[in-house]
Amino acid sequence: MAGRINDDDVKAVRDAVPIDAVVSEYLQLRNAGGGNLKGLCPFHDEKSPSFQVSPSKGLFHCFGCQEGGDTIAFVMKIDHLSFSETVERLAARAGITLRYEEGGYNPSGQRGERTRLVDAHVAAARYYTEQLASPEAEIGRKFLAERGFDQAAAEHFEVGYSPAGWDHLTRFLRGQGFSDRELIMSGLSQDGRRGPIDRFRGRLMWPIRDISGDVVGFGARRLRDDDNGPKYLNTPETPIYRKSQVLYGVDLAKKDIAKASRAVVVEGYTDVMACHLAGVTTAIATCGTAFGGDHIKILRRLLMDNGSARVIFTFDGDAAGQKAALRAFEDDQKFAAETYIAIAPDGMDPCELRLAKGDDAVQDLVQPRTPLFEFAIRQIVARYDLEVPAGRAAALDEAAPIVARIKNSASQHEVAVQLAGMLGILDTQFVVKRVAQLARWARDRGGRGPAQASGPNPGQGSGQGPGRGPAGPAGQGPGGGRGPAGPALYLRNPVYATERELLKLALQRPELVTPAFDAYEIDEFTAPPYAEVRACIDQAGGAEQGCADVRDYLARVREAAPDDGVRKLVTELAVEVFRGKSIDELYAGQQLVQVRIRAVDRRIQDVTSALTRLGNGGDPQQYTAVQNELWVLQQYGQTLRNHGVAAL
Repeated sequence: MAGRINDDDVKAVRDAVPIDAVVSEYLQLRNAGGGNLKGLCPFHDEKSPSFQVSPSKGLFHCFGCQEGGDTIAFVMKIDHLSFSETVERLAARAGITLRYEEGGYNPSGQRGERTRLVDAHVAAARYYTEQLASPEAEIGRKFLAERGFDQAAAEHFEVGYSPAGWDHLTRFLRGQGFSDRELIMSGLSQDGRRGPIDRFRGRLMWPIRDISGDVVGFGARRLRDDDNGPKYLNTPETPIYRKSQVLYGVDLAKKDIAKASRAVVVEGYTDVMACHLAGVTTAIATCGTAFGGDHIKILRRLLMDNGSARVIFTFDGDAAGQKAALRAFEDDQKFAAETYIAIAPDGMDPCELRLAKGDDAVQDLVQPRTPLFEFAIRQIVARYDLEVPAGRAAALDEAAPIVARIKNSASQHEVAVQLAGMLGILDTQFVVKRVAQLARWARDRGGRGPAQASGPNPGQGSGQGPGRGPAGPAGQGPGGGRGPAGPALYLRNPVYATERELLKLALQRPELVTPAFDAYEIDEFTAPPYAEVRACIDQAGGAEQGCADVRDYLARVREAAPDDGVRKLVTELAVEVFRGKSIDELYAGQQLVQVRIRAVDRRIQDVTSALTRLGNGGDPQQYTAVQNELWVLQQYGQTLRNHGVAAL
């Protein structure tokens, strides 16, 4: 087992890789104000962004599901890696050589499982691309050339060739230090009579990368008539490859998808190649499976679900393509983006279209054509005999719910009128009312869900969630569930609101509250979760430590947390926006004074109560001492009110 990674190297990795650069590989980020960025959370479904990233502090936090942490925590969570695997990956990216406390430098055989499987795929991809130049691969080069792809295109998409022998790749990877167990687990090899043999043999190979750019699988195209396998053979399900969670070409397309707010979904690897080479660089494809919910999650994070986002599906014009389009429409409501379908003339796919009519024809094909809902409605209507009343009624019964699902109410009304015309129903208002009734029922059913049923939230955090109005209790985000950080803290209570604001200052802008903050006692924070955070700051050396290196300071505060609940609250406070407009010394002073005045007032109440008890037959000497303490507290409280931060 590899030794523990040196703490200084972990810190170097954390500091060297900007968190916004890493997160941007998985979702689109936009300015959230205050130096923060926001996007749709990759860890839970949401329709408006509550996921925030603070580049200056190297932290992220979702106000919806409470996930949060630093760059390492983000990669661990999203790619399901261990701590050491994550640090190793980020270190390789930053060019940092890691040291290990036990056993010196980490030998390749000791690296994490996922890292080893990805490394095996990277080596395999390199091997396959080299083999494409071999004499045996002439059939593969011919296949590409016949479809309009030259050597440069093959190199750009890293297309390769798997030799026809039984174990060429297996022997090559063994020579690279990979074990038979790793080769079987990766899906690159499979069990044979005398040991592992190559899974892919005599085929054209496309490397499949996840959204972060790691090679996690392959798609293999049959080339020879004597190959009895399927036309396309993909990597089986493995620890790093889930076909329902990858999109071919997304590593190349993700930046342009985010920039243009448009994605083009095609059906195959050559279609992606054709689109990209024709200038449609937002094209992606599924890998041997139907387009489904997990694929939508990937695209939604890139599209940010803004009102102008477009998703265009290009399906073949045959029955299978129409069926695929209808299946895609079933998930249409999971998009905030508008969805369209584009079918090339004569049923050609983008690859065939480019070959027959050129790049311009491909670009023209994917301009938004028919809305997906309209295509679905026409397919439904075409199945019925509209010459008879029973046929028209049956078509209406099936098509009306489709129209009722259209998001835009004006479009919904317009399409309902069109549906009446398609069906030949003269009473247009009857169809319009039927659709409106179905839409209303659907909204009512959705309205009984937990998000709507909980009623208005009483206010949380800074009193303002990211880009939203009042949020829910502390330890949860807007509309989210209870977090583990402690009891509900209703921030309409000014005491809790001020305590939270002061802690945010101590974490985000420590230079504005030191050295005064470090003299504050833990019991000056009345909310137990906030008292816990104050204790964590104290254990990390105090807020003054953050003036020199805020990232290292925040990392130590998070490490001091006694449990995940407090750790998440620290992260939340470290990225949450402030309530005030101008965050300066004056604002910081106001929070310091308010927290201290309230602490003094609480102590005055306690001392007054004790004085009352002592006045009923208590010790006179003790009574005098308590009376003096009360006088001092009253004077101090008055001084704070008169002179503010100068009296601290």
